[in-house]
Amino acid sequence: MHFQAFGLCVGLLFISVNAEFMDDGVEMEDFGENPEKIEANEGEPSSEIKYRTPQPIGEVYFAETFDSGRLTGWVLSKAKKDDIDAEISIYDGRWEIEELKANQVPGDRGLVLKSRAKHHAISAILVKPFIFADKPLIVQYEVNFQDGIDCGGAYIKLLADTDDLILENFYDKTSYTIMFGPDTCGEDYKLHFIFRHKHPKTGVFEEKHAKLPDVDLKKFFTDRKTHLYTLVMNPNDTFEVLVDQTVVNKGSLLEDVVPPINPPKEIEDPTDKKPDEWDERAKIPDPSAVKPEDWDESEPAQIEDSSAVKPNGWLDDEPKYIPNPHAEKPSDWNEDMDGEWEAPQIPNPACRIGCGEWKRPMIDNPKYKGVWRPPLIDNPSYQGIWSPRKIPNPDYFEDDHPFLLTSFRALGLELWTMTSDIYFDNFIICSEKEIADRWAADGWRWKVMVADANEPGAFKQLMAAAQESPWLWLVYLVTAGVPIALMTLFCWPRKVKKKYEDSEYKKSDLCKPQSKGALEQEVKEEKSVLEKPTDLEEEKKQSDGEILEKEEEGEPEEKSEEEIEILEAQAEGDKSNKSGSEDEMKEADESTGSGDGPTKSVRKRRVRKD
Repeated sequence: MHFQAFGLCVGLLFISVNAEFMDDGVEMEDFGENPEKIEANEGEPSSEIKYRTPQPIGEVYFAETFDSGRLTGWVLSKAKKDDIDAEISIYDGRWEIEELKANQVPGDRGLVLKSRAKHHAISAILVKPFIFADKPLIVQYEVNFQDGIDCGGAYIKLLADTDDLILENFYDKTSYTIMFGPDTCGEDYKLHFIFRHKHPKTGVFEEKHAKLPDVDLKKFFTDRKTHLYTLVMNPNDTFEVLVDQTVVNKGSLLEDVVPPINPPKEIEDPTDKKPDEWDERAKIPDPSAVKPEDWDESEPAQIEDSSAVKPNGWLDDEPKYIPNPHAEKPSDWNEDMDGEWEAPQIPNPACRIGCGEWKRPMIDNPKYKGVWRPPLIDNPSYQGIWSPRKIPNPDYFEDDHPFLLTSFRALGLELWTMTSDIYFDNFIICSEKEIADRWAADGWRWKVMVADANEPGAFKQLMAAAQESPWLWLVYLVTAGVPIALMTLFCWPRKVKKKYEDSEYKKSDLCKPQSKGALEQEVKEEKSVLEKPTDLEEEKKQSDGEILEKEEEGEPEEKSEEEIEILEAQAEGDKSNKSGSEDEMKEADESTGSGDGPTKSVRKRRVRKD
């Protein structure tokens, strides 16, 4: 039974460790209502994936997979940035259509930003402009920072539908409606959602930034995996931002953007000025306070310690530093050019205790009080902190439906980065979330499957880390050994020692010698029992008789080897003490002769047994 318990504990330990190694920590999301094609190929290795270029279904404003290998419909910018040097103002960054560097899906390609420390700009016209009315806006695309990212962005711009929109002139100041996507520099990781809202009175556009996401975005920039970025804007003035089909940010266009959509109803009057007599002092010196007569402001803050004594051995005439006697003038020293050579100074070795003029140390002056100032009291004329008066905001408006933004008709990437090989793929703009989910299932889903299939398990990762850092083997040994030792300690079967403890208890009774005084005491106790009433004697006789019958009728108890050895040793000891003990027994028996027969026989039996 104990070995079964031990086996169960070891089995549980093995199962827990095995589960830890087998779990890759990847959660697969629901990618639409039609997963038949994916399930049919899920068991195939990555090299045999039957990838097919995703085809948009339903009403789609823009869709691009780059699987054709051609930049059909995309226009490279020929513009220049303003207010910077001409050499770096041009958009000469290079774009290519390539497969992923790692975890390629055969047949799948993407748009890759190839240059570093250069400006890039490329754009494409939508199938038809998107007009904000009564349909949601879904914008979705993939990004992979194949070489990581130090400083740069991978966001997109939805270019406003204006009369002056020319894709060849696309640059940083081109009017846009929405900017969305990842951006970082250093340890500042962002996921932009910015839209430009038009002031209905002034006609000026103002950028509105969505609140920051509540999750840590760092892993999406550093793990070198392909991530899916999705923006959902609803006609009810709400928005959602998703990464890998998981919501990371959501809110209201009215309440969760900075600055707010609607300006304040009142503003401070810019012409209002604080009056000269306005008193903002909350506390003032007490005008009725008088400096005490004994207040001495002439006392210094510190004085010399009069109790200090110059240490013995202090050398007043010795300098603290002397020229180094071992220093030699360099051979190339030119006094005409370098001046007269002087040996470098070193601490004077004679000044072990001190050198130079000795001065007493300074201590705090107990008589010091400083400059007297009257205490502060509440200002009876205090009027509070002055602020300009409020006036109605002349530019106030109330937009209850900010979803109605300026329509857009092009998608563009205008980027600068210090890291190359940023991978973009599978752009789609539509009005139905189901279409975007199906698009992800047909495209991004395959990249996730291949990456998961090629990713080493936890055990392989631990082994690879140990090969690079051999000291990790000790960490692994301790980490694995401690749980096993604890499980063994608590689950190992323990021997039942009760039988041996009982036998040793009996052995100790057998080996314990009886003295003459102990026998006399025992005789006295038996006499007191015999003097009790007859009914008690009969009960005792009856109980003693039952015990004797059980001892006579019972089978002899099997003795262990240890008990046999103890009995043999006891027998040898009894021979040496036989004469004395028999005489004592006889005296005890004679003293109990006044009792009846059964009682006497009981005594004899017990003597023989002992």
